[in-house]
Amino acid sequence: MSALLAGLPSIPDKRYFEIGEVSRICGVRAHVLRYWEQEFPQLRPTRRRKRRYYQRPDVELVRQIRVLLHEQGYTIKGARECIERQQSAHANPAPDAAGEAAEERRRVIRDIEAALEFLK
Repeated sequence: MSALLAGLPSIPDKRYFEIGEVSRICGVRAHVLRYWEQEFPQLRPTRRRKRRYYQRPDVELVRQIRVLLHEQGYTIKGARECIERQQSAHANPAPDAAGEAAEERRRVIRDIEAALEFLK
């Protein structure tokens, strides 16, 4: 995806961005950003004194949405689902071998405890 973002300015190293800055950084007009906030529940800028303040993860998400919609041809619904899948996979990574072994031990212990309870 980095090749698709090559024409866009880099994201400055700062904590908060106003909507005009995000618009310029991401190559998307401000009214589009406001619309995307309604369509993508993951995009929730902070609001203070009737202004929107985006943080770096928000700006990165806007860039991702832009690529999915404008350059990869996704629909709004398809882009939303793609982002949800990515975030779900990131939040729940596949367990490694040690994690699988620990889970198997827990299952065996539960089975043994259930059998003991049955025999009482």
